[in-house]
Amino acid sequence: MFNDLSRMGKYLGQAARMLVGMPDYDNYVEHTRTKHPDKPVMSYEEFFRERQEARYGGGKGRPVRCC
Repeated sequence: MFNDLSRMGKYLGQAARMLVGMPDYDNYVEHTRTKHPDKPVMSYEEFFRERQEARYGGGKGRPVRCC
């Protein structure tokens, strides 16, 4: 029973993060290790910064967007 509750909590947490535009770091790590073993895995801080820049702009010569 607790396994099912734990799994449900994990999926609800992932869904909530996706709703607010925050991708899941654990899924990124698993995907990178299995599909791109030759590429280094970003740290959580690098991953978060890269996702913020992709969503809101800024960095790499792009203008910062507000909305």
